[in-house]
Amino acid sequence: MYTTVIFDLDGTLLDTLDDLTAAVNHALTCFSLPTRTREEVRSFVGNGIVNLMKRASAEKCPDFEGMMTAFRTFYGAHCKDKTKPYAGVLELLQTLKSRGVLAAVVSNKADFAVKTLAKEYFPDLLCEAVGENEAMGVRRKPAPDSLLAVMKNLNASKETTVYVGDSEVDIQTAKNAEVDCISVVWGFKEKEFLQKNGGKVFVETPLDILQFCGGK
Repeated sequence: MYTTVIFDLDGTLLDTLDDLTAAVNHALTCFSLPTRTREEVRSFVGNGIVNLMKRASAEKCPDFEGMMTAFRTFYGAHCKDKTKPYAGVLELLQTLKSRGVLAAVVSNKADFAVKTLAKEYFPDLLCEAVGENEAMGVRRKPAPDSLLAVMKNLNASKETTVYVGDSEVDIQTAKNAEVDCISVVWGFKEKEFLQKNGGKVFVETPLDILQFCGGK
């Protein structure tokens, strides 16, 4: 039984796709580039916002830093417009807390956005929430840096920690950190795709995760 559960954020705890799509298309429009559909943006996420915008722009923007600034500014102001927790997520986190199970977030989303959204939607339910911060020398997922750092802060062992996510990046991150992984099927990637990319344990709803978790 796991006593520490560390989650990805986008596609795992929160449905952020509409707000991400709006921010992507705002930034593209600012530089007269073609906009992207919601499903296209879904396929681009998972490796941080820099890679998201590289994929969305097909690397054709002459002022990439300017486009990133446009994205960050817009998303910072609108990251909560349509974003919402998936059904069952709040009950899951509340139950984990009542059992004494530690819960945290490690995401490739920009750190400022992770902290903003965690505070907004999950106050007092997460021990820690960290996002991408390569400017400070912390490699993004699938490097295990952030995951291992959070585990160290929580005094969590590899044997009693599980990482929960919705993508192939999350599966690889868990492998690199030498912890178990649970893949969710309600997120941004299909189950068949996750199976082809090493996924072994799947859950259909957030509350299904409870069967794997127990208090200290």
